[in-house]
Amino acid sequence: MTSPKPWDGAQVRKWLERRFEVSRLDQAAADRRGYEAQDDYDKAAAEEWVCRALQSADCTDDQAALAKRIKELIAQDEYRATGIYDDTKFERHVRAHLRKIAKMTKANEGFEKMLRYQ
Repeated sequence: MTSPKPWDGAQVRKWLERRFEVSRLDQAAADRRGYEAQDDYDKAAAEEWVCRALQSADCTDDQAALAKRIKELIAQDEYRATGIYDDTKFERHVRAHLRKIAKMTKANEGFEKMLRYQ
């Protein structure tokens, strides 16, 4: 089921870019908070990983192609990243972000929301 509004690849790319920037800021903030914020760091690193993976793919101009790419990423066995604290939680966070973006892609909703906290 597709939304009646047209797919806007530029808006999706802008949203991914904004979320990428926010995830970098969130990682820096969590890093400064220390040990108790390790999970927050991993969650922000997971969002950065997802945004980078989707930004670099040439699929954001087509809703079906983006949905297909997200499914491929969800199906991956592992996600490589350096500097994270807990691999298992990081992978769980990556899949959660991918599922969130998959729902947004399917409904063609949410990419217009540019606020930092969502």
